[in-house]
Amino acid sequence: MVGTIRKTPVIDYLLIVIGTTILAIAINLFFDDLGMVIGGVTGIAIIIKKVTESVVTGGIPIWITNLVINVPLFLTAIFVKGKSFGRRSIFATFYLSLALYLTQGMPSITEDILLGCIFGGVLTGIGLGLVFYALATTGGTDLAASIIQHFVNYISIAKIMMFLDGIIIAFGFFVFGPEKTMYALISVYISVKVIDAILEGMSFAKAAFIITEKEEEITNEIFCKLERGLTGLHGEGMYTGISKKVLLCVVSQRQIVLLKEIVRSHDKNAFVIVADVREVLGEGFIE
Repeated sequence: MVGTIRKTPVIDYLLIVIGTTILAIAINLFFDDLGMVIGGVTGIAIIIKKVTESVVTGGIPIWITNLVINVPLFLTAIFVKGKSFGRRSIFATFYLSLALYLTQGMPSITEDILLGCIFGGVLTGIGLGLVFYALATTGGTDLAASIIQHFVNYISIAKIMMFLDGIIIAFGFFVFGPEKTMYALISVYISVKVIDAILEGMSFAKAAFIITEKEEEITNEIFCKLERGLTGLHGEGMYTGISKKVLLCVVSQRQIVLLKEIVRSHDKNAFVIVADVREVLGEGFIE
């Protein structure tokens, strides 16, 4: 799992190489092959390849367009923002063009557009998640948004990126049609969720907040049966004005059922809040 990797510069660059290679495979194998545009410079490249098929045999390759667009973007970024975008992003962007070149012409593995949008979204999420985890980007619309935001700093980079990607997807609508555009949006949603899982961690757990009059009995049994620690938080009922102790306990997903049974056996009137926890660091979880 990415969240447990001890990061060094060598590991960062290795993650960038692996991530951009996976991203290139997703672009060539699914999005280009099935005609889906999910935004970004590679989305522009897919559109250009399609519209130039009548001029150039097979259209202008994606890797060339990616390189041609990103080089002036980086030169502009150097002039406007100095070295703020980092060496890792330069490496990631140029290696992505190389990976797109090396993976072009891969044999198609499916003609089902739904399968393509799902697996393409998953691979894109994994690839970009690894790159972002290495504190890099692949250039494109995020770099362009950063440059534009330098001049219109009252607009966030995220909003500018959303606007730029929206324009690219809209062009994809006119080139490939509404159906493939809708599938592309599904793929974008999937990739975002996968990126979040990689960046936020995949060690899912449950956090239980327990408000009860039987805190000692419940605490002792959780200690014995689940071997989990608890933290007592001080709370006060805003309606009654009565001070109460709130027990906080983080357990694995398979332990949450037993925890609720323990609470119920001691206090049927206990108030229990169960929340999803994305990642837990510390004793009993990820060291």
